[in-house]
Amino acid sequence: MRSGGNCCATAWRLPDSMDWDAFFTVHRELHREGPGLPEDVAWALAQLGASPARVLDAACGPGADTQTLARLLPDASIDAVEKQAHFVDEARARLDVGRDRVRLWQGDMFDLSGAYDLIWCAGAAYFVGVTEALTRWRPRLAAGGFVAFSEPVLEAGASDAAQAFWEEYPAITDRAGIEARVRTAGYAPMASRLIQGAAWQAYYAPMEARIAALRAQGVSAAVEAACFENLAEAERWRAGQADIAYLLVVARPDP
Repeated sequence: MRSGGNCCATAWRLPDSMDWDAFFTVHRELHREGPGLPEDVAWALAQLGASPARVLDAACGPGADTQTLARLLPDASIDAVEKQAHFVDEARARLDVGRDRVRLWQGDMFDLSGAYDLIWCAGAAYFVGVTEALTRWRPRLAAGGFVAFSEPVLEAGASDAAQAFWEEYPAITDRAGIEARVRTAGYAPMASRLIQGAAWQAYYAPMEARIAALRAQGVSAAVEAACFENLAEAERWRAGQADIAYLLVVARPDP
């Protein structure tokens, strides 16, 4: 959502005229609200050198990564914040591990208290920009803390289809551009890797199944428009998927 809410990782491309009730009808009951796999979370945790004791899942959506964090960090206290109330409800219902250690609430991903050893943010920093997000999170990091976030990336030489996929996101840069924004915020980029292929299929395939089920029941014109736009996005991804990616970055504030 272009105005700064926490949710769907590709909502930047939706028209301003989108009926958001219809949009969220399509996006209910999905496991994820953006590309990613549990392996991505595991990779990020492996870069830290020590197991974080207190973790924040910023813009947690329906809680897929919250659940993964709880499974991979059995001794950690985990907070998860999300602006959309129905995603918070879905995340609570989905959580099947660590219920005594996980706190979920509806709110803004920057309206925080306390100090975290890790802030995890999958595909939502773009709502305000990488540098701004990192700057605003810095006071909420414990000494020696990290931020792990994913951001759209487009490398030089990418296909025309990939460039067309990202054409409505003018802030997109290559890996070096993302790392420059990290440094501008006063952080050092520690490690990075691409999120592509199967991680995107894990987002689009359930959404397409959801749309097929909705259409079988019959939908309003507004919901049909949301179905059409989401399916069109999935097709645009397939056309350029070899070059379409997020960059997952683990960063740490400079001393």
